[in-house]
Parts: sequence; structure tokens; C-alpha cells
Amino acid sequence: MLAEFAGNLISSYARIMPGMGNSRSLDEVDREILFHLRREGRLTNAELARRVGLTPPPCLRRVKRLEEAGVIAGYRAVINPEAVGRGLEVLVDVEVSATDLKTVKAFEDTMASFEEVIELRRMFGRPDYFVRVAVADHAAYEAFVTGKLTGLPGVLRTESHLTMKKIKADS
Repeated sequence: MLAEFAGNLISSYARIMPGMGNSRSLDEVDREILFHLRREGRLTNAELARRVGLTPPPCLRRVKRLEEAGVIAGYRAVINPEAVGRGLEVLVDVEVSATDLKTVKAFEDTMASFEEVIELRRMFGRPDYFVRVAVADHAAYEAFVTGKLTGLPGVLRTESHLTMKKIKADS
């Protein structure tokens, strides 16, 4: 029975270890570690271990495995947008008329370089692009749209969506 348990445990780790399988299956403890790190990335290893019911050494080994496997891609600080003058966030649908690779690449590179753009996604179907823009206020957003976005080659149409209330955010 113990041998079967050990074999199952080794198999589950092999699924998330680089070079030891194609699947990235996570067990319950791994998911619990990720849950806590996503909420509080600065937890000490000792506190994380306590929360997931492990001692610190195996907890640290699991975190390192998750990092090495690419499951944990990095750590970051969550910035309060209002505190840095970016209190207005607008979601923008952008449709482009260009289909040639040169114009599309130029559009994407230019949009990605704008400080106001905090997320840029090329979509399947319509709209062609989904853009999250963070600015100080409505006047700053108008300046962004009229001075930067609508002047780009290939931009056919934009549609802005202002948030009424943020219910859940990825943090």
C-alpha cells in the first residue's frame, strides 16, 4: 500500500516537472500554494507552509518546482491606479482595415509602446483588438484617443467601454 502511494506521488510530481512529461497536472497542495501566492506574493515560505499544511523545506521545494516548470511565471507588485494618476480605466475594442503583415505589426508595436496601454490582445473575430487603457481622467482619455489611437494607420473603428463597477479583478 505504501509503495502504491509513493508511486502515485512520484507520478503526480513527474507531470509538473520539466522534462518528465508533457502534462502539467497539479495536485491539491500545489493548487493551494498557487492560491495563496496569487493573493499574497510576499508571503514568507514559513507562513506559506503553515497555510498549506507543510513544513517549510517541502513547501519551498514545491514552490521551486512550480517556478522551474513555468507554472509560477514571476512575482509583481499590485499598484493602486489612483495613487499614480491612472484612476480611469477604459476597455477599447479596435477594428483595423489593414490585413498586410507590415501594417498589423506596426500597429501592434506602436500600441504596445504607449504608456496608457496596460493590456493589448489580438482577438479571433471581432473586434480585432481588445485594449485596456489607464489614464488620469476623461480629458486624458480623449487626448489618447484623438492624439494617438485614431491617427494610427489601419484603424477602422474604435468603441470605448467605461466600467461602472469592478466586480472581480485578476490580482
